[in-house]
Amino acid sequence: MRFLRLSGPTLALLIAAAPASSADDPRVENFALCRESWLELEKSDPAALESFGTYLNSAFSHDSADGHLTPNTPAMVNGLNLTQVFPGSLGMGVGFSVLVDAEFDAAKQAVERDLGKPMDDCQEGDGMHTCELSIAEQRTVILLSEDPPNDKTTLIGCYYYYEK
Repeated sequence: MRFLRLSGPTLALLIAAAPASSADDPRVENFALCRESWLELEKSDPAALESFGTYLNSAFSHDSADGHLTPNTPAMVNGLNLTQVFPGSLGMGVGFSVLVDAEFDAAKQAVERDLGKPMDDCQEGDGMHTCELSIAEQRTVILLSEDPPNDKTTLIGCYYYYEK
């Protein structure tokens, strides 16, 4: 049996040429899909919430004044490319949300598959698609995207308080 020997420079070139792989980010996904709630952790386990905050500060960069974070390396949520994280509030909603690089229908299918429930409370209007599913008191999973053909990204979030 012969083994192929790769020199340092050749090995470095192969590693650099390999496509960057993304993996689901379970910590972010758990918050975006209401499996965990910073609202509850704030009261029940402040150390866990602080640990999550430390993780966000190391794995994501603050890019703008609107409060969103951008992943430092490729990341995914429900198998969808993660482009931004909104760790506090967005508009009139208080919660945790992510922006994924996926059309609304693809994001909806991925979320429904993960939750094991259909998101039946959906609406269209004002150039937007929305769906929501109440998971528990003060926990509602929300999807939001523009109408086609502008629906290239979808917001997935868990909101504790929000105004319709």
